Amino acid sequence: MAATQRIAVCAMVAAAGAASLAGCAAGSGQAGEGTSGPQKGAPAPQSVVRLIGDGSTAYTGAQPHLSRPEKLKPGQKPPQFVVFSWDGAGEDSQKLFSHFRKVAKDNHANMTFFLSGVYMLPEEKRDLYKPPQHSPGRSDIGFNDEQGIADTAKQARLAWLEGNEIGTHFNGHFCGPDGGVGQWSVAEWKSEISQAKEFVKTWKTNSGLKKSSPLPFDYDKELIGARTPCLEGQKNFVKAASQMGFRYDSSGVNDQVWPKKKEGLWDLSMQLVPFPGHTYEQLTMDYNFMVNQSGTRTQGDPDKFALWGDEMRDGLLRGFDRAYDGNRAPLIIGNHFESWNGGTYMRAIEDVVKNVCNKPDVRCVSFRELTDWLDAQDPQTLAKLRTLEVGEAPKQGWASLLSGRPAPAPKGVPGAPAVKQ
Repeated sequence: MAATQRIAVCAMVAAAGAASLAGCAAGSGQAGEGTSGPQKGAPAPQSVVRLIGDGSTAYTGAQPHLSRPEKLKPGQKPPQFVVFSWDGAGEDSQKLFSHFRKVAKDNHANMTFFLSGVYMLPEEKRDLYKPPQHSPGRSDIGFNDEQGIADTAKQARLAWLEGNEIGTHFNGHFCGPDGGVGQWSVAEWKSEISQAKEFVKTWKTNSGLKKSSPLPFDYDKELIGARTPCLEGQKNFVKAASQMGFRYDSSGVNDQVWPKKKEGLWDLSMQLVPFPGHTYEQLTMDYNFMVNQSGTRTQGDPDKFALWGDEMRDGLLRGFDRAYDGNRAPLIIGNHFESWNGGTYMRAIEDVVKNVCNKPDVRCVSFRELTDWLDAQDPQTLAKLRTLEVGEAPKQGWASLLSGRPAPAPKGVPGAPAVKQ
């Protein structure tokens, strides 16, 4: 693939001040399922609360509003999964975290929010962060203040209770050859993962917000997946993550085909989809559309904002249609809570959510739900699904492909050339 034109690897655009929460890389009782999807589980009992550690997190029972991972029946057509995910999720003055929680809830969707650990760490405690290959207290995305931490914790709390997933985008967001995540060893990745978890597990102590409500989950159990900064360092990250109990990674680039495992983790990479007005395909991430439209300028020509947003929206919809009418491979989409090019990409994503999540047999789910579903399937079924190319529907129908019956034996004498049928 032609590197910068087809895939502009996600790089952090520096934002002014810690409160901007510039990151890189929601749900009702029906959330996460299309209108024809299975019913949700019952909400967790509200009386079950067991504080963990300093009370920053707590066990509150099973997560409510998750779809049940049902095994495909022989010959059954798979649902169309769509995952909307957010890198460096945090609540700032733009209030995009709270906004897209509502968008998800209103459109029967669950989403994945990759929380950056340093967004739960105040500026005055920055030296608690000891990034690999950098001095203590260094972060390319800054830290946070008390109000930003309180607001982000509130949104993460509500998001989880509505059925959404809280993953991680790690901490300092270091990219490139000078100590970037692509240069980190397995041991350094383990340190980064451990620190990202620790900042979430101790946010009340570090911020002084000790009277605040806890996050309603045990983060050691909740955290099962991530996306690396700038999509770099995947090789050693996956090795570290597989040893630390993760179940999936979304740091790669792939075509729209059914996923498989790498190092024991589901490879739920973002994908290449049609790019309207261009001869090449584009990665399913807002940053990459921006770079191929306005370069590294986050606010380009205002006269083109509407066009650029339409290109992203229509590209994602073409990718959706290609899968929905074809091989039914899950569509993986990555975003940032940013107002690049006038916020046109936020509009595009909202349009896509409203368009696809209410269609029959569509399930807009978190990575956790998709991972649970994949784990519930027969390996032979998934192997058959992986034989389908991009946009390819089974030539003899889904019942034939996934019937569970072996192909008929060729006619003729055993050992002799098969007779044409």
